[in-house]
Amino acid sequence: MLAAVVVHHERVLSRGEVGRSGEDFARVESQGFVQAEETVDEPAVVDLDAIGHRETGLPLGVRGETRGPVGLITLNRPKAMNALCADLAREIAEAVDAYEADLIKKHEFTRPDKEDDRVRHMDALGAQVGPVFVTYEAQAQVDALVAEIVLSDPEYDFQAEDETHHIFWSIQDEERIAALETAINELDCLYVADGHHRSAAASRVRNLHRDRNPEHSGEESYNFFLVVLFPHDQMQILDYNRIIKDFGDKTAQAFLAELGANFVIKPVGSAAEAKPLSPQQFGLYLENQWYHLVLSDLGRSRVNEGDPVDSLDVSILQQTMLGPILGIHDQRTDKRIDFVGGIRGLEELEKRVDSGNWQAAIALHPTSIESLMSVADAGEVMPPKSTWFEPKLKSGLIVHVLD
Repeated sequence: MLAAVVVHHERVLSRGEVGRSGEDFARVESQGFVQAEETVDEPAVVDLDAIGHRETGLPLGVRGETRGPVGLITLNRPKAMNALCADLAREIAEAVDAYEADLIKKHEFTRPDKEDDRVRHMDALGAQVGPVFVTYEAQAQVDALVAEIVLSDPEYDFQAEDETHHIFWSIQDEERIAALETAINELDCLYVADGHHRSAAASRVRNLHRDRNPEHSGEESYNFFLVVLFPHDQMQILDYNRIIKDFGDKTAQAFLAELGANFVIKPVGSAAEAKPLSPQQFGLYLENQWYHLVLSDLGRSRVNEGDPVDSLDVSILQQTMLGPILGIHDQRTDKRIDFVGGIRGLEELEKRVDSGNWQAAIALHPTSIESLMSVADAGEVMPPKSTWFEPKLKSGLIVHVLD
């Protein structure tokens, strides 16, 4: 039975739903954005001929295919509650085995060092303390069910040290749980929004536990990971900014001069004036000076506006600045770049650069939730560290013990 809870975050988001999903799904999710869809009328078959693979023995309740570099698992057992039942979790595990065998193509966007940190953390604790964030197009039925639930007394109600107000409801009534499961299963698809490293690490920890357990059955708690679902209209995406360690063999002024090939650069007096107000604008801080950057006509001519990935600001940054000027070609692994979530404000960027440990900071405009969905719907994946999602559930508020 699903352990259903509802969480209210007064500072940013009104409420969300937290559930538990088959851990093996992380193997696919860790490669990028994966949509989990429910079908009723289509036959439960596997057709991989269109992508050049041989027919596989995937289970009858699951179909697998790719859309570009994205793996798509289609669930076809609505009467069995789909992803909320143990049988289907095992079938998803078999489907994911096909992904790992390269029967279905995959793509990796996690940073190895961050993933390793989370593996060590989970394994040492013997628990998962932070859920993977998933979003979906808001549905009135789900909203109505949650609105009814939050009229009852909460399990927890407290304000954390960061002044975020957490209210937590635990749903014990089986009829309400069933209604919520049914409503969620009727959603067209789910979008993995945030938690690539958490789910990839959970998959690796699962493998560690499996190898240590001669009695492994696939139903142990380590075969599952925590998931929190938020409707798209209650999600907030903040900017995800960059800090740069050095300019390579260039001076700061030479770096600025090269930027002028694609940007209109204006010195400004404060972080507020430099803050990007729309896409294709950037803020730049170096040598105690803020600059406001706007992509020039020439720069825009080099952007494929029809491509949902290439047209993202994070992609424009990579194509016009990080790669050609600074020689940073892989943001996942290059130690010359790091990331600062927008929740910390532009003041944090100033602090990092003024410390002398970093030479420059770049502020981006937030990626929209609509852009994220467009990328996933097109069968593409977001570049690494494209989005900073709020709300963030307080670590340890929900704990999934691994045994």
